[in-house]
Amino acid sequence: MERVRLVFPEAAIRHRHPLGVRITDMNYGQHLGHDAVVSLMHEARVHALAALGLAEGNLGGYPCVAADLAVQYQAESRWPDALVAETAIPEPGRRAITVFHRLRREADERIVATARLTLMLVDPASGRPVAVPDGVRDTLAGVA
Repeated sequence: MERVRLVFPEAAIRHRHPLGVRITDMNYGQHLGHDAVVSLMHEARVHALAALGLAEGNLGGYPCVAADLAVQYQAESRWPDALVAETAIPEPGRRAITVFHRLRREADERIVATARLTLMLVDPASGRPVAVPDGVRDTLAGVA
């Protein structure tokens, strides 16, 4: 079986956010479920963007949508594990923003999951993708 192998861009880490595994995040295997991983990463992304003065619903006047998501699971996590979500955002492309997330178990620093997400900005009137505005690109690239 072919597995997703993601390389987390250490140099592009923009934010770290503490998260806890809730009892409702557990699946039938009694570990952190896929849907909960995606939700925890979404929470971390919102906080990372807010720390940069940005919001998913208004990136330079445009909301963003997830165009794709790849998740690599590396260790199990269970309630009540404390996690740290690291968010890395490499320099954006012209029409897309790539965001990486990595969940680490705080107790032993073990990586639980790594994900790569592609965000596209859309024109709310037409629903069509738009170019990443220069101001958003500069903020995400760390340009003052």
